[in-house]
Amino acid sequence: MGYRHRWLWGWVLAALMAACTTPTATPTPTPAPAMATLAPTASPVPATPPSTLSGPRELVLMTHDSFSVSEEVLREFEQRYNVRVQILKAGDAGAALNKAILAKGAPLADVFFGVDNTFFSRAIREDLFEPYRPQGIEEIPREFILDPEYRLIPIDYGDVCLNYDKKYFREKGLKPPETLEDLIRPEYKGLLVVENPATSSPGLAFMLATIAHFGEERWLDFWRALKENDVKITEGWEDAYYKEFSGATGSPGTRPIVVSYATSPAAEVYFSGGKLTEPPTGNVLGKDACFRQIEFAGILKGAKNRDLAERWIDYMISLRFQEDVPLQMFVFPVHPKARLPEFFQKFAEVPPEPARLDPARIDANRERWIQEWTDLMLR
Repeated sequence: MGYRHRWLWGWVLAALMAACTTPTATPTPTPAPAMATLAPTASPVPATPPSTLSGPRELVLMTHDSFSVSEEVLREFEQRYNVRVQILKAGDAGAALNKAILAKGAPLADVFFGVDNTFFSRAIREDLFEPYRPQGIEEIPREFILDPEYRLIPIDYGDVCLNYDKKYFREKGLKPPETLEDLIRPEYKGLLVVENPATSSPGLAFMLATIAHFGEERWLDFWRALKENDVKITEGWEDAYYKEFSGATGSPGTRPIVVSYATSPAAEVYFSGGKLTEPPTGNVLGKDACFRQIEFAGILKGAKNRDLAERWIDYMISLRFQEDVPLQMFVFPVHPKARLPEFFQKFAEVPPEPARLDPARIDANRERWIQEWTDLMLR
């Protein structure tokens, strides 16, 4: 969910390695820091807001390691409000949320970004966030607004999906899978690699998709059949995608189906440096084959700069920030009027019927489901 899109860094590393004529090298993920670290931004240039004797005020944003915003968009906010934004990166999404919970009552930041719908109810239950109805929220589709009290505000969304290697299936004369049920058919034996849901965000999302699709009664039967069909399990997305999946650029992998993201095929084109004009991979977009992830931001209770925190939340759902989201984090903006980059429009797919589970149900059962999966698949 490590949580959420550290895969973006993987593509950057892959591109750099390719430039150094080592096409088979695989990226090494940067481990989450033991303690939260500050990522400094460029010093702001005061604009219309009046300066003070002590200089610009400081707004602290706590987030996961994969958060990214362009310098131009960040600087525009800093100049507008005569503020310096400090970005406190605190590990993957789950680790960052845990640190925010431990600091409850004496928050480490003013704003937190990175709660997704798999941890949404836990964040609400821990009473971490102040209600705030931001300017422009009426423009955001209701499907993304999960908290009627506006403690957590939707910022972006993306889908975890099965990707497949087009070349493999073309050369084998085999039709790519279209549904979850297809994965347990004999012709797909030994072709799938997935991530451990206990240690991987896409792994957790895929497990939740199977629960949503098959229900409590049959989801473990499906996984039992996958095990019999020689599914391979890795600890994280980087190993699955760059070491085991045959469709990733530069990968030595031999498995042509992987749990990744719906935007992964588009990213293959984007990071090819013009070498690819079409994605080498495709998505399995059948009913419930993908799981929709929504990311939220909120103002932490006890924030030292409540007024600036409100302005930052306003900014995050503004068109200026929303249109920066796709190329920074390879997810979709929640604002329906945000313009998408041309290659996103051309190659990034949105599944028509993604799997969904109520956040409260996920919160109540997540650990039990992971334990049941572990007992079946790893023991």
